[in-house]
Amino acid sequence: MGRTNGTPDGGRNVREGSVDLFDTVAAFRAALDAERAAGRTVGLVPTMGALHDGHLSLVRRAASDCDVVAATIFVNPLQFGPTEDLATYPRDLAADAALGEGAGVAHLLAPAVDEMFPSPPLTTVHVAELTEGGEGASRPGHFDGVATIVAKLFAVAGPCRAYFGEKDWQQLQVVRRLAADLSFPVEVVACPTVREADGLALSSRNRHLSAAERGAAPVLHRALLAGRALVAGGCSDRDELRRAMAGVVAAEPLARLDYAEVGDGGPGALRLLVAARIGATRLIDNLEAPLP
Repeated sequence: MGRTNGTPDGGRNVREGSVDLFDTVAAFRAALDAERAAGRTVGLVPTMGALHDGHLSLVRRAASDCDVVAATIFVNPLQFGPTEDLATYPRDLAADAALGEGAGVAHLLAPAVDEMFPSPPLTTVHVAELTEGGEGASRPGHFDGVATIVAKLFAVAGPCRAYFGEKDWQQLQVVRRLAADLSFPVEVVACPTVREADGLALSSRNRHLSAAERGAAPVLHRALLAGRALVAGGCSDRDELRRAMAGVVAAEPLARLDYAEVGDGGPGALRLLVAARIGATRLIDNLEAPLP
């Protein structure tokens, strides 16, 4: 472990190589305020840890855009349902700090739950409409938990650019809207999904897959590709696209479909989304489908 310094709020600031590791909100906020006071721009990468190349691509993008990269690691209990994998969500702070440092993180906040929420929060951030389908329907309360912690992190970090992956497409839309609606001094930057060679989107939950399940998991990407091929061929019937994607997932014995959805993908495109359980592990993915 690196050198440990006390902070004015009684927290802990540990120097790990070129990374300052904080366990208190006040010390992290002060560090970022000091960076801006010195004329440096800040890029923020919020995560739940268990870092992989997808997360690190966000860090590298932030490092290319900004003078200083700050990251957070917090497994947020507000966004997990009572039957979900909060207790088993992978955690390895030492490994994450080393990976973050290698990609360019200068300041890392890794607080305990009682630091982020000293008492059960009475305030919840709810983004209407954007949270009604997809993950919102399958995981009631999930996006309220996401929006609440993101709002809190934006308030802590202050003016910055914040980097989010397109793999969590619906989450990205929710974050963009809350930042705009609540006038946070934060520019939300979307970054492309990072995939394995067989198309599987990188996810911290992939490490829970057995060898057989790992072999089955790219079915989500294949389903999305099937939908995109239909769109390229002129199909814009959303029910037909849902059925096509669902059919691909249904053909994989180890997969159980949660949903196949079609949303707006911006000008001239649809967004195809799919969620499925591969064994006991729930995975999500999405893909842009340009209209011909």
